[in-house]
Amino acid sequence: MAKKTIRDVAWAGKRALVRVDFNVPQDDTGAITDDTRIRAALPTIRYLLEDGASVVLMSHLGRPKGKVNPKYSMRPVVERLFELLPEASEVKKTEAITGPAAEAAAASLKPGQVLMLENTRFDPREEKNDPEMAAELAKLGDIFVNDAFGAAHRANASTEGVAHHLEGVVGLLLEKELAFIGGALEDPARPFVTIIGGAKISDKIGVIENLLGKVNALL
Repeated sequence: MAKKTIRDVAWAGKRALVRVDFNVPQDDTGAITDDTRIRAALPTIRYLLEDGASVVLMSHLGRPKGKVNPKYSMRPVVERLFELLPEASEVKKTEAITGPAAEAAAASLKPGQVLMLENTRFDPREEKNDPEMAAELAKLGDIFVNDAFGAAHRANASTEGVAHHLEGVVGLLLEKELAFIGGALEDPARPFVTIIGGAKISDKIGVIENLLGKVNALL
């Protein structure tokens, strides 16, 4: 059965809690050197705003190891998002991730406004998929939107855990990527060659094992 997408929801007056992948590269000064991942999320954010929603965004950035580290603050991301998203009546940032401050910031949003939470990995519970953190995040929105293709394989509180507490749909980026992968695996053009890159081999072992019987070559 096809997954529900943001197109299946009437968003007027609702607050969307959106998991995006804003884990962008930065230079030594903290300046963003490639905003591709931010741009990739724009169609989903724009759709939600145009349909009358307010939007709460959550993402990780870097590897702060469960501690607050200014080097990995979402502030540069918010500044870039503000430049790329003139459709939003306001793009706000909160220093909080969960709790009263985050809840108050989310509750204050009006339709057309966007709020960026602080780096989810500043909370040590995130990568443990802590159910308490997931429940706290769920208080920040009416419907959960997963649009973080680059982090969709991670069982974190902001990706998997929160989906147990809110109705969930997929965003436009994740919908597009899932459709591409589904087509490639179910009825691929031949020869079917898969190229896998990246430094974290442990993350890819399961993928490699699953592909071995489907591809003509694996590089």
